[in-house]
Amino acid sequence: MKPSQVKCRYDAVIVGSGHNGLVAAAYLAKAGLSVLVLERNDYIGGATASQQVFPDYDAFLSRYAYLVSLLPPLIVNELGLQFETRRRRTASFTPYTDCSGTNRGLVISNVDENRSRESMRELTGNDEAWKGYERLLALESAVARVAWPSLLQPLRSRDSFKSALQTQDERAAWHAFVERPLGEVIEQHAEHDILRGLLLTDAKIGVFTQSHDASLLQNRCFLYHVIGNETGEWRVPVGGMRSLVDALTNRCRSLGVNFLTSAPATHVACGPICHTVSYTVDQEEYAVDAVRVLVNAGPKCFARLLNESWNPIPTDEGSVVKMNMLLRRLPQVKAVGVSSEEAFSGSFHLDESYQQLHTSWEQACRMELPSPAPAEMYCHTLTDNSILSPELRLKGYHTLTLFGLDMPYRLFTDDNDARRIEVRQRYLAGLDRICAESFSECLARDSCGEPCIEVKTPVDLEREVDLDQGNIFHNTLSWFFTDEPEEVGRWGVETHHPRVYRAGASALRGGAVSGIPGRNAAMCVMAELE
Repeated sequence: MKPSQVKCRYDAVIVGSGHNGLVAAAYLAKAGLSVLVLERNDYIGGATASQQVFPDYDAFLSRYAYLVSLLPPLIVNELGLQFETRRRRTASFTPYTDCSGTNRGLVISNVDENRSRESMRELTGNDEAWKGYERLLALESAVARVAWPSLLQPLRSRDSFKSALQTQDERAAWHAFVERPLGEVIEQHAEHDILRGLLLTDAKIGVFTQSHDASLLQNRCFLYHVIGNETGEWRVPVGGMRSLVDALTNRCRSLGVNFLTSAPATHVACGPICHTVSYTVDQEEYAVDAVRVLVNAGPKCFARLLNESWNPIPTDEGSVVKMNMLLRRLPQVKAVGVSSEEAFSGSFHLDESYQQLHTSWEQACRMELPSPAPAEMYCHTLTDNSILSPELRLKGYHTLTLFGLDMPYRLFTDDNDARRIEVRQRYLAGLDRICAESFSECLARDSCGEPCIEVKTPVDLEREVDLDQGNIFHNTLSWFFTDEPEEVGRWGVETHHPRVYRAGASALRGGAVSGIPGRNAAMCVMAELE
């Protein structure tokens, strides 16, 4: 679409074509509203886009996001999306060295409980660890049953949830995950350092925190990782994240949504009846009137558009390094009795014991790059190889996606390029330690002979997809309830500007690939129209 084809006025203008913006656009257009989506990049999808990261190879990687847990089936069904996810056979794999010096690995299977139980017995020497692990899972299920259904409803107060707790497990889960630092319940039910670290990782991905953080940021991050669809299972999007973007985009177009790419919004002038949204295309400035404006972008962008100040708090800082790789073949792991397919298909934990995670956090607090550098990764193509061309599939190629922990934004602000190289070396060194062969030898190489590795630091995430301070959740993760009386009964997307909404991860109950804030923003608009 060209600027000359843009109408003078729309019922809704959405700033940002990430998946939440697309969800909101589809719902509003389905309700009969005219909708324009403005996107600053030359492609649709924002941080959920898949791209041909390595130009010499026909492989489409989910460049910034990778798995799906929080997308409600209700959204898929209500919008009639052609979108499928697939279960991973392995939930997680954690390599370790036993007391005899033998390389082993803790395997948690999604399909074989006996495999998981035996692997944990091998790690701990008894069956008590499995009982403690099952108790933690029961508590996670209890809090998920309470929290998950509420995410697509107007906000409730903390007291409302607390007074509605019915079972002993629900009350125990509330105490463990909402009222006390997460480290306490992990230490109560898991004794082994490796198992404790495995459990803590869900509390640290994307945020800079530790197990006993008084802010309870770790608790909120943990909940986002374990309550999805009341199971917490992270599933593989068939076709990669672009399949979700394509399904949403196709649905939007079929409903008459207009898209304008390479068109960054520059200003929103609020009016009593209509707002005016200014944007640029090819350095030319344009404007469009909108009865309502939905901002699917971070708080910094929101403040800039509305001429407000942006005042981040410490917990707004992002803490993640993303490393995308293309492999000629999977490397063999050193762990006895574990195949490469079993290890890499799940979340592969690297240098993430409980003590290692505390040490890496302390190092980053001292402005040092963690050594060793904790990370977790998985191989998309072991569950869904459709992101590869038929030729690459036949040759045995695979993709590998790594997320690094305890890599806060502050570590990369002075010399991002040098730090990017350094963290890449640390991750490769860690991979070499747990593989039975040179990991680098398994990497594909481009036409110049360079290994197919792409590293994105928090600074890169901010520059490329406008994630404030590299925070993949846009800002501090919120609880699933509110402590503010005036927010009770609202959708968590409203702002102090009439008919201007937060339609992305920075809304209350935003964060992760969920579509929830996009739908909630649309529900808020439609409720106002009734």
